[in-house]
Amino acid sequence: MITPATARGTLLWASDGEANVPYVFHDPASQSRMQGFEFDIMREVGHRLNVTPKFVQNDWDGLIPGLQRGLYRLVVDGIEITPEHEDAVLFSRPYYQTGERIVVRKGQSGLDSLEALRGHVVGTIRGTYAERLLRDSSDIAIRTYMEETNAVSDLRNKRLDALLVDAPIAVYYGALSDDLKLVGKQIGTVHYGIAMRKGDYAMRDRVDRALSDMMADGTLQRILSRWNLWTPQMAAFTGDETEQNIAPVEWDRYRLAMADRGGWIDRLELYAGFLPLILHGAWLTLAVSAAAMLIAVALGVLLALMRHYGSSPLKFCAGVYIEVVRGTPLLIQILLIFYGLPRFGVNLSPFLAGVVALGLNYAAYEAENYRAGLMSVSQGQMEAAIALNMTRLDAVRLVIVPQAFRTVVPVMTNDFISLLKDSSLVSVITLTELSQTYIRLSSTYYDYFGIGLLIGGAYLLLGLPFVRLARYAEKRLGRFMLANHSHHH
Repeated sequence: MITPATARGTLLWASDGEANVPYVFHDPASQSRMQGFEFDIMREVGHRLNVTPKFVQNDWDGLIPGLQRGLYRLVVDGIEITPEHEDAVLFSRPYYQTGERIVVRKGQSGLDSLEALRGHVVGTIRGTYAERLLRDSSDIAIRTYMEETNAVSDLRNKRLDALLVDAPIAVYYGALSDDLKLVGKQIGTVHYGIAMRKGDYAMRDRVDRALSDMMADGTLQRILSRWNLWTPQMAAFTGDETEQNIAPVEWDRYRLAMADRGGWIDRLELYAGFLPLILHGAWLTLAVSAAAMLIAVALGVLLALMRHYGSSPLKFCAGVYIEVVRGTPLLIQILLIFYGLPRFGVNLSPFLAGVVALGLNYAAYEAENYRAGLMSVSQGQMEAAIALNMTRLDAVRLVIVPQAFRTVVPVMTNDFISLLKDSSLVSVITLTELSQTYIRLSSTYYDYFGIGLLIGGAYLLLGLPFVRLARYAEKRLGRFMLANHSHHH
């Protein structure tokens, strides 16, 4: 059977390219270009398997669930081959062997071994061998991070005394900065492997052959040397003892790109370059939010009418739905719909899953607003309408709902603005909306403040028209109600 991932000669592979230097990351010099030593390895593997490798972005936490869901065939993200990981996935042979290094601020001394880290606050990346080393060693206060850049920022801001991270991270984040340094010897050994779904042996054998050939013919050394990651340890591990003396061109390029961009003119030029990305993020945020709001309003009206006018079973069902949805976190609902439903054959795209999750969530809040609106219309209105020979349904439709609607409009607009902000949660299912764009840019350039202002501004601009709309609608509805009211008398 041909799965979508192998058809058409493309091979889908995933990584978390948010701040993943030097593995897979966005080129600081041109944001739309992906690069990294694993990116280069995958390009070469694709070439040898005679397929076009296609990169898929996913959050670190979503990488393995996405693999099991069949969104892609391979995951390449400095994933360590450990017994726990081997329970969940099938690994290729290792393509990189390294160990842990300690990174500290320039002025510090003495923290150059695991023993010396006792009694200190040490940062590391979540779910890594480094974290296990720290846990096994007593009285070290451990802080774990998803993104390397956040850990490095905390070390700079003195929230941490040291970092213990894989050597490639230490080299790119520690050795590259003027204010940090690597100390002590390498600790322990880790192997990175390419992860596949359990049982995908055919793929594993092909990937293994490609990796073995790359080690044998010096290609792996060439790739790693360009990134300044070829080490005596790797030479011993691969058996490639040749001295190719390749200049670390990628390392030098990255170092230049990250060198401080001087004055505020440069900074503004950099920000101007982000505008297309921010516009794309804003457009996606608006599209998800608007579609979700349509679902929320339609379902909300239905739930409110069920709860207000329905029979007991209907009232009960609507009540349970509203309580459950309002009582559980939206994030869990999104993950459940995206990663949980495929078990039952419901496979939604990230966009659809985001829209459905937000719509179903907000429907519960809208329902309560509408119910409050319905309750605010006096009982006498219904009696009067029925006295005028209207059916109950007509009375609800023509007399009650329009009056209830007026009290609800301002609340609805506020809800839409909340929904716009809550849509940031869909970034967990691979949608690059505004908040995801912020994480990506801020972690690439270590600039949380300026880029934060840009993204915050984008959210404000998106919300403004709706604030205006709410005021306008309130005024118009107010006039309409007064006119109608006098007309009836």
